[in-house]
Amino acid sequence: MNRKIAFLDIIFYIGLPLLIWNQGRELIGDYPAMLLSTVPGFIYTLYRFWHERRVNITGIFIITTLLVGTSLDLIAGSAEKMLWYQVYFGFAIAGLHAFFLVIRKPLAIYFAVDFVSLQGFDPAESKILFNQPPIFKWFQRIQLLFVVRGVTLASFKMWLLQKYGIDGYEAMLIYLRVAGWIFGGMIMGLFFYTSIPIQKYLQSHGMLQHNSTNKNSLER
Repeated sequence: MNRKIAFLDIIFYIGLPLLIWNQGRELIGDYPAMLLSTVPGFIYTLYRFWHERRVNITGIFIITTLLVGTSLDLIAGSAEKMLWYQVYFGFAIAGLHAFFLVIRKPLAIYFAVDFVSLQGFDPAESKILFNQPPIFKWFQRIQLLFVVRGVTLASFKMWLLQKYGIDGYEAMLIYLRVAGWIFGGMIMGLFFYTSIPIQKYLQSHGMLQHNSTNKNSLER
Protein backbone atom coordinates (compact mmCIF):
# COMPACT_ATOMS: atom_id res chain seq x y z
CA MET A 1 0.00 0.00 0.00
CA ASN A 2 1.64 3.22 -1.10
CA ARG A 3 1.30 6.51 0.74
CA LYS A 4 -1.27 7.96 -1.65
CA ILE A 5 -3.60 4.97 -1.29
CA ALA A 6 -3.11 4.92 2.49
CA PHE A 7 -3.97 8.64 2.68
CA LEU A 8 -7.08 8.20 0.53
CA ASP A 9 -8.17 5.20 2.60
CA ILE A 10 -7.96 7.27 5.78
CA ILE A 11 -9.90 10.15 4.20
CA PHE A 12 -12.72 8.10 2.66
CA TYR A 13 -13.02 5.28 5.21
CA ILE A 14 -12.46 7.25 8.43
CA GLY A 15 -12.16 11.03 7.99
CA LEU A 16 -15.26 11.82 5.91
CA PRO A 17 -17.50 9.23 7.64
CA LEU A 18 -16.57 10.66 11.06
CA LEU A 19 -17.23 14.20 9.83
CA ILE A 20 -20.63 13.29 8.39
CA TRP A 21 -21.59 11.31 11.51
CA ASN A 22 -20.54 13.95 14.03
CA GLN A 23 -21.98 16.91 12.14
CA GLY A 24 -25.07 15.23 10.78
CA ARG A 25 -26.59 13.15 13.58
CA GLU A 26 -28.05 16.16 15.41
CA LEU A 27 -29.31 17.74 12.19
CA ILE A 28 -30.87 14.79 10.40
CA GLY A 29 -30.88 12.01 13.00
CA ASP A 30 -28.75 8.96 13.78
CA TYR A 31 -29.84 6.62 10.98
CA PRO A 32 -29.68 9.11 8.07
CA ALA A 33 -26.31 10.40 9.30
CA MET A 34 -24.97 6.87 9.67
CA LEU A 35 -26.26 5.93 6.24
CA LEU A 36 -24.71 9.02 4.66
CA SER A 37 -21.42 8.30 6.40
CA THR A 38 -21.09 5.11 4.35
CA VAL A 39 -21.40 6.98 1.03
CA PRO A 40 -17.75 8.21 0.77
CA GLY A 41 -16.40 4.69 1.29
CA PHE A 42 -18.92 3.24 -1.17
CA ILE A 43 -18.03 5.73 -3.90
CA TYR A 44 -14.31 5.36 -3.22
CA THR A 45 -14.50 1.55 -3.41
CA LEU A 46 -16.40 1.75 -6.70
CA TYR A 47 -13.77 4.14 -8.05
CA ARG A 48 -10.96 1.78 -7.04
CA PHE A 49 -12.85 -1.09 -8.65
CA TRP A 50 -13.24 0.86 -11.90
CA HIS A 51 -9.70 2.28 -11.86
CA GLU A 52 -8.04 -1.11 -11.31
CA ARG A 53 -10.30 -2.84 -13.86
CA ARG A 54 -10.95 -5.81 -11.57
CA VAL A 55 -13.32 -7.70 -13.85
CA ASN A 56 -12.37 -11.06 -12.35
CA ILE A 57 -13.18 -13.25 -9.34
CA THR A 58 -11.62 -10.74 -6.96
CA GLY A 59 -13.53 -7.84 -8.47
CA ILE A 60 -16.82 -9.73 -8.53
CA PHE A 61 -16.37 -10.70 -4.87
CA ILE A 62 -15.60 -7.11 -3.84
CA ILE A 63 -18.47 -5.50 -5.75
CA THR A 64 -20.98 -8.18 -4.69
CA THR A 65 -20.19 -7.85 -0.98
CA LEU A 66 -20.28 -4.07 -1.33
CA LEU A 67 -23.71 -4.10 -2.99
CA VAL A 68 -25.17 -6.61 -0.52
CA GLY A 69 -23.79 -4.68 2.44
CA THR A 70 -25.16 -1.40 1.09
CA SER A 71 -28.56 -2.99 0.43
CA LEU A 72 -28.70 -4.19 4.04
CA ASP A 73 -27.86 -0.68 5.24
CA LEU A 74 -30.70 0.76 3.15
CA ILE A 75 -33.35 -1.68 4.36
CA ALA A 76 -32.30 -1.52 8.03
CA GLY A 77 -34.55 1.42 8.84
CA SER A 78 -32.69 2.46 11.98
CA ALA A 79 -29.12 3.11 13.07
CA GLU A 80 -29.05 0.23 15.55
CA LYS A 81 -30.50 -2.27 13.08
CA MET A 82 -28.02 -1.09 10.46
CA LEU A 83 -25.10 -1.88 12.77
CA TRP A 84 -26.55 -5.26 13.71
CA TYR A 85 -27.06 -6.12 10.04
CA GLN A 86 -23.40 -5.27 9.47
CA VAL A 87 -22.43 -7.63 12.29
CA TYR A 88 -24.55 -10.45 10.85
CA PHE A 89 -23.18 -9.80 7.37
CA GLY A 90 -19.62 -9.89 8.73
CA PHE A 91 -20.25 -13.31 10.26
CA ALA A 92 -21.87 -14.45 7.00
CA ILE A 93 -18.80 -13.48 4.98
CA ALA A 94 -16.57 -15.28 7.50
CA GLY A 95 -18.83 -18.32 7.13
CA LEU A 96 -18.49 -18.15 3.35
CA HIS A 97 -14.70 -18.13 3.65
CA ALA A 98 -14.92 -21.03 6.12
CA PHE A 99 -17.04 -23.02 3.66
CA PHE A 100 -14.43 -22.70 0.91
CA LEU A 101 -11.74 -23.58 3.44
CA VAL A 102 -13.53 -26.78 4.46
CA ILE A 103 -14.21 -27.95 0.88
CA ARG A 104 -10.56 -27.18 0.07
CA LYS A 105 -11.36 -24.62 -2.63
CA PRO A 106 -9.73 -21.56 -1.05
CA LEU A 107 -10.80 -18.24 -2.55
CA ALA A 108 -7.25 -17.14 -1.80
CA ILE A 109 -6.08 -19.14 -4.83
CA TYR A 110 -8.54 -17.37 -7.13
CA PHE A 111 -7.47 -13.99 -5.75
CA ALA A 112 -3.82 -14.93 -6.38
CA VAL A 113 -4.61 -16.13 -9.90
CA ASP A 114 -6.26 -12.78 -10.62
CA PHE A 115 -3.20 -10.95 -9.29
CA VAL A 116 -0.64 -12.83 -11.39
CA SER A 117 -2.86 -12.63 -14.47
CA LEU A 118 -2.55 -8.84 -14.21
CA GLN A 119 1.22 -9.44 -14.42
CA GLY A 120 0.73 -11.27 -17.72
CA PHE A 121 0.82 -14.87 -16.49
CA ASP A 122 -1.61 -17.45 -17.83
CA PRO A 123 -4.48 -17.96 -15.33
CA ALA A 124 -4.95 -21.66 -16.13
CA GLU A 125 -1.26 -22.46 -15.60
CA SER A 126 -1.05 -20.45 -12.39
CA LYS A 127 -4.14 -22.19 -11.00
CA ILE A 128 -2.54 -25.60 -11.63
CA LEU A 129 0.70 -24.41 -10.02
CA PHE A 130 -1.02 -22.98 -6.94
CA ASN A 131 -2.92 -26.24 -6.38
CA GLN A 132 0.28 -28.28 -5.98
CA PRO A 133 0.39 -29.66 -2.39
CA PRO A 134 3.51 -27.75 -1.14
CA ILE A 135 1.95 -24.48 -2.36
CA PHE A 136 -1.72 -25.24 -1.78
CA LYS A 137 -1.29 -25.53 2.00
CA TRP A 138 -0.17 -21.89 2.14
CA PHE A 139 -3.30 -20.73 0.37
CA GLN A 140 -5.35 -22.76 2.84
CA ARG A 141 -3.60 -20.84 5.64
CA ILE A 142 -4.42 -17.55 3.93
CA GLN A 143 -8.02 -18.69 3.62
CA LEU A 144 -8.03 -19.49 7.35
CA LEU A 145 -6.77 -15.99 8.05
CA PHE A 146 -9.73 -14.61 6.06
CA VAL A 147 -12.01 -16.55 8.40
CA VAL A 148 -10.21 -15.34 11.52
CA ARG A 149 -10.34 -11.75 10.28
CA GLY A 150 -14.07 -11.92 9.58
CA VAL A 151 -14.95 -13.49 12.93
CA THR A 152 -12.66 -11.13 14.87
CA LEU A 153 -13.96 -7.93 13.26
CA ALA A 154 -17.62 -8.97 13.49
CA SER A 155 -17.19 -10.05 17.13
CA PHE A 156 -15.43 -6.80 18.03
CA LYS A 157 -18.17 -4.77 16.35
CA MET A 158 -20.83 -6.77 18.18
CA TRP A 159 -19.08 -6.14 21.51
CA LEU A 160 -18.86 -2.39 20.86
CA LEU A 161 -22.52 -2.33 19.84
CA GLN A 162 -23.64 -4.22 22.94
CA LYS A 163 -21.51 -2.07 25.25
CA TYR A 164 -22.01 1.40 23.78
CA GLY A 165 -24.90 1.13 21.35
CA ILE A 166 -24.86 3.53 18.42
CA ASP A 167 -22.66 5.88 20.46
CA GLY A 168 -19.85 3.42 19.79
CA TYR A 169 -20.06 4.12 16.05
CA GLU A 170 -17.00 6.40 16.13
CA ALA A 171 -14.92 3.67 17.76
CA MET A 172 -16.17 1.21 15.14
CA LEU A 173 -15.09 3.50 12.31
CA ILE A 174 -11.60 3.96 13.73
CA TYR A 175 -10.69 0.75 15.55
CA LEU A 176 -12.28 -1.66 13.10
CA ARG A 177 -10.67 0.07 10.13
CA VAL A 178 -7.26 -0.06 11.80
CA ALA A 179 -7.80 -3.72 12.72
CA GLY A 180 -8.84 -4.37 9.13
CA TRP A 181 -5.62 -2.81 7.88
CA ILE A 182 -3.58 -4.96 10.27
CA PHE A 183 -5.27 -8.13 9.07
CA GLY A 184 -4.93 -6.91 5.49
CA GLY A 185 -1.19 -6.49 5.99
CA MET A 186 -0.92 -10.00 7.41
CA ILE A 187 -2.87 -11.45 4.49
CA MET A 188 -0.80 -9.59 1.90
CA GLY A 189 2.37 -10.70 3.69
CA LEU A 190 1.32 -14.34 3.37
CA PHE A 191 0.38 -13.85 -0.28
CA PHE A 192 3.85 -12.51 -1.04
CA TYR A 193 5.45 -15.24 1.09
CA THR A 194 3.97 -17.87 -1.23
CA SER A 195 6.62 -16.82 -3.77
CA ILE A 196 9.13 -18.81 -1.65
CA PRO A 197 7.38 -22.23 -1.81
CA ILE A 198 6.50 -21.50 -5.44
CA GLN A 199 10.15 -20.87 -6.27
CA LYS A 200 11.21 -24.03 -4.42
CA TYR A 201 8.61 -26.10 -6.25
CA LEU A 202 9.65 -24.78 -9.66
CA GLN A 203 13.31 -25.33 -8.84
CA SER A 204 12.76 -28.90 -7.64
CA HIS A 205 10.88 -29.75 -10.84
CA GLY A 206 13.35 -28.09 -13.18
CA MET A 207 10.80 -25.48 -14.20
CA LEU A 208 12.46 -22.38 -12.76
CA GLN A 209 13.97 -21.09 -15.98
CA HIS A 210 10.82 -21.79 -17.97
CA ASN A 211 8.72 -19.95 -15.40
CA SER A 212 11.16 -17.12 -14.66
CA THR A 213 8.60 -14.56 -15.79
CA ASN A 214 6.04 -16.00 -13.39
CA LYS A 215 8.51 -16.07 -10.53
CA ASN A 216 9.55 -12.49 -11.06
CA SER A 217 5.90 -11.43 -11.15
CA LEU A 218 5.14 -13.19 -7.87
CA GLU A 219 8.16 -11.71 -6.11
CA ARG A 220 7.24 -8.09 -6.87
